[in-house]
Amino acid sequence: MSNTPHAHRLRIGRYSESGRIYLLTAVTQCREPIFHDWRLGRLLANEFRHAQQSDTAISLAWVVMPDHFHWLIELHSGDLPKLMQGSKSRSARAINRIRNSSQPVWQKGYFDRALRRDEDLKAMARYIIANPLRAGLVRRIGDYPLWDAIWL
Repeated sequence: MSNTPHAHRLRIGRYSESGRIYLLTAVTQCREPIFHDWRLGRLLANEFRHAQQSDTAISLAWVVMPDHFHWLIELHSGDLPKLMQGSKSRSARAINRIRNSSQPVWQKGYFDRALRRDEDLKAMARYIIANPLRAGLVRRIGDYPLWDAIWL
């Protein structure tokens, strides 16, 4: 159950549009910083690649922070709920296999924002991958191992 009494209403009217650009965010269970272990973050990054290989979405930019991720995609086939459910489910199984655990990895749900056609995608990508800098995790983005963008 969500802490927000009307959180289910956020999903009402949610529409996935092929060819649309979305910024997706998901948070770990209880904001546990499991991705401080960058090897576990790489398991999540594999799921971003899987989405592209299955032609579900093109990954434009992403960053895996210690307790959440931001993923800028162009949706190709399927819909956002299936994309996110599959990515979170497969990554949780892989992470729990390594951690020898069966604990939930992700909080329920996710945040999404459809970008307007006139928004600057490169600026959005820069903002996404600069998260580790703003959080004080590194001094240079090149020192952070869990990010990628098609323009860089």
